[in-house]
Parts: sequence; C-alpha cells; structure tokens
Amino acid sequence: MELDLTPKTAQTLFEGDGGGYYIWSSSQMPVLAKTNVGAGRLVLQPRGFALPHYADSSKVGYVIQGTDGIVGMVPSNSKKEVVLKLKKGDIIPVPIGTVSWWFNDGDSDLIITFLGETSKAHVPGEFTYFFLTGVQGLIGAFSTELTSKIYQMNRDEVNKLTKSQTGVVIIQLEKGQHMPKPQMDLTKELVYNIDAAHPKIEVQNGGLVTTLAETEFPFIGDVGLSVIRVKLEPNAIKAPSHLVNPAIQLIYIARGGGKIEIVGLNGKSVLDTQVKAGHLIVVPQFFVVAEIAGEEGMESCSILTTTKPLIEELAGKASVWGALSPTVQQVALNVDSEFQKLFISNIMETTNLIPPTI
Repeated sequence: MELDLTPKTAQTLFEGDGGGYYIWSSSQMPVLAKTNVGAGRLVLQPRGFALPHYADSSKVGYVIQGTDGIVGMVPSNSKKEVVLKLKKGDIIPVPIGTVSWWFNDGDSDLIITFLGETSKAHVPGEFTYFFLTGVQGLIGAFSTELTSKIYQMNRDEVNKLTKSQTGVVIIQLEKGQHMPKPQMDLTKELVYNIDAAHPKIEVQNGGLVTTLAETEFPFIGDVGLSVIRVKLEPNAIKAPSHLVNPAIQLIYIARGGGKIEIVGLNGKSVLDTQVKAGHLIVVPQFFVVAEIAGEEGMESCSILTTTKPLIEELAGKASVWGALSPTVQQVALNVDSEFQKLFISNIMETTNLIPPTI
C-alpha cells in the first residue's frame, strides 16, 4: 500500500482562555500511525498554564516563539521537581511518563511544537495525555471512599481536593499568582538552544544545518531521538539526503515556505509539493528528501527516531558519489569518462546546501 505523505497542518484539540493545544491526528495523517511518530503544538497566552500531566510517548519540544516560558518536570526516576526557563530556539526533551506543567510568564504567546515517537502509545501516531487535576484529572476519577482513605480526608475535604479545579488542559492564572522560579543551572543542563549552537554546515547565501544528538546534548538520549534544524536562505536548496539508520524523519516547517521533494521505493517520486509554516511531513525510513526554500526562505525542525543519526548525502563534496570509483560511476550512469569528470568536478565544488546563484 502506498503511503500518503501529503503535508498537513494541525487541528484544534482544545482552546480556552489560557491558550490551546493542536494535534495532527492519525485519522488526518494515517502515515503517522504507520511510522509510529506524532506531533502536537502548544500555544500558551500570557499567564497561560498547562495543568500537570504525563504522556504515553517520548518527545522533544521546540520553542517557536516566546521569551519567558517556564516548564516544571518531575522525571519518572526522580521525586524532585526541576523548573526550567524556555525561550525561542530551545529544545526540551520530555521522556515518556514524565510529569510536567508549562507556564507562560511573558507578555506574548509562547508556542512550542512537540515531535515524538509513538511506538508505545495507546493510539499509534498520537500522544495521549493523562492529567493529574482538572475536569479530566486522574485524582477526581476514583471513588470518594478510596480517595478518603489514601489521603486521610473526610468527604468534604475530598470534594474540595477533587472538584476545586474546574479547568481543562489549560487555564489562565491571575497576575498576582506567583509560580516557581526557573533553576538556571539545571536549565543549562536540560535545555539546549539550537539558535546559539554551532551549525554542522553553513554556506553563505545558502543557509545552515544544525544536528543535535546525545553527543552534543546528553539529555536528548533519554527520549531516544535526535534533531536536525535546517535554515535556508531565499531560494536556496538542501540537497537530497537519506538516513542510513532504519529511522523515521518527522519534519515541521517552522517558518517561511517552499517545496519538499521525496523519492521512495523503486526510484519513484512520492512527494513534490509546496509547504508552508505549520506543515508536518513524514519521511519514511531510507526515503530521500530534498528541501527547496521559497522567496521568504524556509526553516524546518526535524526529529529522527534514532540517537545516532547517520545521514548519506546525494550531492556535494561529502556525498556518496565522491567515494565511488570513476569506473563504477561511468558504468552505473552509462556515461563516458569526460562526462564523469565533469559530474564529479561539479559535485566537489559544492556542499549539500546550494545557494540560489548556483
């Protein structure tokens, strides 16, 4: 069966006074379930607070917008809460089962896109959340008798404990409500700002590629993922490449727009389409993908479902063509030696980021 790789934007799951949460459902994008990856987008308005919860999937959050975000997390192997500061460009891993809450302490919206792996999820291709409090809270679903015994409370106290919070998913806090302050020492350890990172590849008028794996950021190893961020200048090209690992690439277009081309089984083009900010694209394992920026440039953030990404380029001086012997190139391409020399000479003059002047 052929996979439908058509890019899609998120659908509204919840919207309220404090913000909203938006998802790409597996019914909307069946390829998510088939490849066991998922995504969601959290928008917190000023003073917006996402109630404490945990999820059935490991994921990474990429902060698209905001300067004063705060996340509190209680890792599954710890009984201590860590409170971290978030700003635009930050990558924050959220391991499966980790209890977390999210708060916008700024004056403008905080926007975070989550990309993750869903092989252990209740619904393949989607994140399922379990809230501790609120209308959907776990704490209010048990019988009054049980809750009374485990918390040593009378019926009135149990009712206050379980019914006081009438919010769902996201609420908006009053201005006078103080929240825990971020621990900046732990923020440096558990949050990675990819905007400030040294790019793996940078080409004038072409753009840059930044790869983030556990060698650069050990905490990301806890979610079993790695990240690639591509920033293309207007009309620049990220040449075709594929993962050597049997892993999935999930691409989110963060800014700008352009075109994505993917080639899959039997050398067949499976996607050749325009994309814009907010689009999500799945690249199945071993498929080859190229990104072409439009007039405004294009920025994408991808997860790879591996901690040790190995990427093979099909263009540029680091490509596989440079490793093949000239005779093999001539025979495989069915060309003469003069054309083979022209071909390899052109490749050796470029990288996998191609400015529009070439």
